[in-house]
Amino acid sequence: MQYTVIPGAADSPVLIHVPHDSRMIPAQVRTHIPLDDVELSAELSRMTDAHTAMLAEQSAARAEVRPWLFVNELSRLVVDPERFPDEREEMRAVGMGAVYTRTSHGARLRRDDPEHEKALLARYYEPYAAAMTRAVESRVSATDRAIIVDLHSYPSVALPYELHGAGPRPQVCLGADSFHTPARLLAAARNAFADFEVEVNSPFSGTYVPLRHYGRNPDVSALMVEIRRDTYMVEPGGDPHAGSSVLVSALAGLLDEISWAAS
Repeated sequence: MQYTVIPGAADSPVLIHVPHDSRMIPAQVRTHIPLDDVELSAELSRMTDAHTAMLAEQSAARAEVRPWLFVNELSRLVVDPERFPDEREEMRAVGMGAVYTRTSHGARLRRDDPEHEKALLARYYEPYAAAMTRAVESRVSATDRAIIVDLHSYPSVALPYELHGAGPRPQVCLGADSFHTPARLLAAARNAFADFEVEVNSPFSGTYVPLRHYGRNPDVSALMVEIRRDTYMVEPGGDPHAGSSVLVSALAGLLDEISWAAS
C-alpha cells in the first residue's frame, strides 16, 4: 500500500501528514538503485523521519478532537511527495527533486533517466498527490476548512545535501508559509512547544499544501513541525527514547490548541 488514511473525528478539520516515516522501497524500484544493501540502509537511516508516524498516532489518540492522519507507506527514496515535480523545486540542484538521483552525501542514488523519472511520478507521485488532495478537500467539505500539520524530523547535524543548513537547528522548527499559515496557527504552535527551543523556518522552511490549493485557497491552512531527532530518538535510525513521550504531549497540546478551527 502506498499510503494510509486513518480517520479522525467527523468534525475535525485537522489532517496530520506524515510523508517521510517509511523505509519501504518496492522491489521494482530497488533495481534502479545501485547502492548495496549496507549503503542503502545507511542512507535510509539518514533520510527517514523515523517514528514520526508513531508520534502522530499517539498524539492523535490523546487529542480532545481526534485529527485525521495521512501516512506515506513508502520511502521518500521512491518519490518525495512534498517536492515540486518540475523546475520549481530548488532541491533539484542537488539531485533531490521529486525523484532523487543523489544521496544525502552527493553519491549516485539512481542514474539520470527522464523516462524512469516520468514512470515513477506517474506510478507513485501523482496518485499520492491526488489522494492527499482528496483528504484535504474532504475536511473542507465537512468543516469548511482544512488544517494540515506536516510532521517531520531532522538530524542534529546538517547533512551535506541541505541547502540552508547553516542556520539554527532548534529542538523544534516550525515551517510557515506566508499564504497558508495564519498568525494564530503559528502562535498556537509556539504555545504548545513552549518548553522546547523553537525557531521558525530554520533550518527548513515552508509547509506542504496540495498543489491544487497551494497559494490559492485560504480555507486550507498548514504548518510544518520539524523535530530535531536527538530530542526523541537515538540517531541515526535508532529507537525512540524517553523524550518521545514529552513530544507526544506537546503535539497533543498543539492539536487541542487548534481546536478553535473545529468550532
